[in-house]
Amino acid sequence: MSKKGRALTEEEKRLWCRVAARVKARRELPPEEAPRLSTNARLPARTAEPSAAPSRTSATRSVSPPANLAGVRRVRRGQIQIDGALDLHGHTQDAARAAVGRFLQVAHKRGHRAVVVITGVGRGGEGVLKRRFPEWLADPALREIVSGFAPAHRLHGGAGAFYVFIRRRAQPKGT
Repeated sequence: MSKKGRALTEEEKRLWCRVAARVKARRELPPEEAPRLSTNARLPARTAEPSAAPSRTSATRSVSPPANLAGVRRVRRGQIQIDGALDLHGHTQDAARAAVGRFLQVAHKRGHRAVVVITGVGRGGEGVLKRRFPEWLADPALREIVSGFAPAHRLHGGAGAFYVFIRRRAQPKGT
């Protein structure tokens, strides 16, 4: 018995285009199905969000890497390629922090320049992973390899994702 499926809603079509844009296709999508990236779209600037952690003294307080809006522009223009992505959906805070650390260390060793970390937006747009992510990047081990971060474009996860820009590896002397 063959049933014809229901028609997709506009929201489902947009979601499908977003998923399809992340997959390397063997053929190009027809123009009417291809997701569109507006060159006039403005990305929101990163704002300082209050920390859920207890306050620390200024001597021990670490500073998170700055927003890298120039890097975002270069990603949008195709001058910087997204080298990898990490999706933190379903992780606890501790597991997510450890996964971010491992992912960024490996990306740095491989010479990647920009990656996407998907935290999700959480309930009401203020999920705990999204809120804590800047704190994790302020960790001294990660601060050495991360040059900055910024909110991702909607095609790369939007409000629930961040571009993370990675410093170049130091070249050994004499090479």
